[in-house]
Amino acid sequence: MASIETEMLRLKNYYATVHTRYASALESLKAMTQRSLTAAKRSAEAANRCADAASLAADAARESADRELTLVAEASAKAAQAAAEAAAEAAAAAAAAAAATSQAAAHHAEEASLRAAAEATEAASIASEAAAYASRMATAAAASAAKIRKH
Repeated sequence: MASIETEMLRLKNYYATVHTRYASALESLKAMTQRSLTAAKRSAEAANRCADAASLAADAARESADRELTLVAEASAKAAQAAAEAAAEAAAAAAAAAAATSQAAAHHAEEASLRAAAEATEAASIASEAAAYASRMATAAAASAAKIRKH
């Protein structure tokens, strides 16, 4: 009987240890999920700002082309291209963060994690749209610079 009690106590202690480790791992996973969501949102915001910069640079290139300011038009086109590249990088970061959040949600199907994964995916989508817009603005800026070079 004593050996059964000893075995029961050992199993009880083992279960307590496993439970503590599981709870700790779950908390770490939740924290990583939230950090991934934050990263996705920040990347989407960065992509939007890059798209705005590309748009302003494209406007400057158009204005410069209309006034035949070759150097300004070319510099504006380069700035638009750099902004578009930064937007694409931000979109990639948002997508990676969304993937990490989704993976975390898959590991523990908790409502908060699923919601975070959905938000991160939305942020990645916004970032991708901003990157595409920035790319269009860079193309427009390059066209403006090319227009002035022809004259």
